[in-house]
Amino acid sequence: MLIEALIAVTLASAFAVFLAPDKIAGKLAFALSLIPVVGSLWMYSTFEATGNALTQGGSLAFEENFQWVVAGPYSLNWHVGLDGISMPLVVLTTILTTLALLASWTPIQERQSQFYGLMLFLEASLLGVFSALDFFLWFVFWEMVLVPMYVLIGVWGGPRRKYAAIKMFVYTNIASLVMFIGFVALVFGLGDSVTTFDLPAVAQALRGGQLQGLGPIGAETLKVVAFFAMFAGFAVKVPVVPFHTWLPDAHVEAPTPVSIMLAGVLLKMGTYALLRFNFTMLPQTAADYAPLIATFAVVSVIYGAMLALAQSDLKRIVAYSSVSSMGYVILGLVAYTMYGMGGATFQMVAHGLISGLMFMAVGVIYNTTHTRMVSDMSGMASKMPFTVAVFVAGAFGYMGLPLMAGFAGELFIFLGAFSAETLGTAAPLFTSAAMFGIVIVAGYLLYAMQRTLFGPFELETDYEVGPAAFHDVAPLVVLVLLVILLGVDPNIFYTMIQDAVSPLVPAAGGGL
Repeated sequence: MLIEALIAVTLASAFAVFLAPDKIAGKLAFALSLIPVVGSLWMYSTFEATGNALTQGGSLAFEENFQWVVAGPYSLNWHVGLDGISMPLVVLTTILTTLALLASWTPIQERQSQFYGLMLFLEASLLGVFSALDFFLWFVFWEMVLVPMYVLIGVWGGPRRKYAAIKMFVYTNIASLVMFIGFVALVFGLGDSVTTFDLPAVAQALRGGQLQGLGPIGAETLKVVAFFAMFAGFAVKVPVVPFHTWLPDAHVEAPTPVSIMLAGVLLKMGTYALLRFNFTMLPQTAADYAPLIATFAVVSVIYGAMLALAQSDLKRIVAYSSVSSMGYVILGLVAYTMYGMGGATFQMVAHGLISGLMFMAVGVIYNTTHTRMVSDMSGMASKMPFTVAVFVAGAFGYMGLPLMAGFAGELFIFLGAFSAETLGTAAPLFTSAAMFGIVIVAGYLLYAMQRTLFGPFELETDYEVGPAAFHDVAPLVVLVLLVILLGVDPNIFYTMIQDAVSPLVPAAGGGL
């Protein structure tokens, strides 16, 4: 019952903070958020799962499975459990939430109890997404994430917060509906062979070739239609170009702590779901359309990087760079190799830490200067050297420098994609084009740093510019240390990730 306890404690903490007075809400939320952190790290230290949660063989960690609701011939189960794919994301969620709460103390000065309560509610929903193994249970948590995110952006966001919140809600909600229809059609297409929405049962039936079709739609047509319905739904959440336009608006208008959670964890919901649903349940369909999916991935890498290069707002630069980075994850998944899929999963964690670090650093600079425009700032290193140092460390992580988490993830992806059988003779071309994105990333980050951080200090502001408060800088230091730790020793997570993705690889040919 450890997963249930983790979710229940987080939900109880959210209600307690919601009812607490504003003056203690921030510190109370931070203190209570340490419980899930300790819990997830203890679960990681005792983790003994083998194999993949949705394939036969192996065993899950902390698994609980019992009948919840009976609806006609179908049953809905309370089924939760962790494998080597979900365990790292649970740890990422708890740590990043705590750091985001600490980073909220300066920018959030109104309705604090409601803000911190919603942040903890968001954390509980995310923990449910990464641990649920029944589709309806998973879908409840998936939709629960939208509610606090909509309110957090719509109430505490910037001048265009309502527009950004509504746009995010509409995009992701329609995407959820499309995905829902695609998956349910698959379950009904299985006929009497599966009378449950349990994800392992559905996955094994689909991988075992038991799909019968739905009405006049044959099995092969249903596979393709359902695959792209689910792909479209998850691609919005990732986001993949051209479904990305909601993300920059959401990031720019969201307060810094919400941007940290959005880039650090929420985007990983999309790639995690793609891996669990599309690439696990319908591996042959994914392999058949691998060149098309790889095209989306490479376009996201290059187009996202080019858009970042054209921005003058530091937050928009980091937001578009997230679009680019998530393209690497898609390329690794569609490679269907050990290094490709393992690297993609590892990169979800690495990018979560690095993007959280970058948004946090931009937030600290904004709290001090009250501007994020590159053209307004110069020489910030002379006024706030420590903050600038961690910003540079985060930028190096984004560029994929050795001994940092981003390097390990991207290296695994490129090794796995370069000789991927699913991409055929075009594999080196896709990989080389994606690698070119690193050059563009380095270009726009170095240009932004040169303009804002170095040179003579120039900033017209009525506010005093100086070193940031300890509670603003402390989470940055923790994130830098974690990025370096994962870069120096990727096996902290990579070994368990490999064990969980290895059952998926032979389905589409295997390889590096």
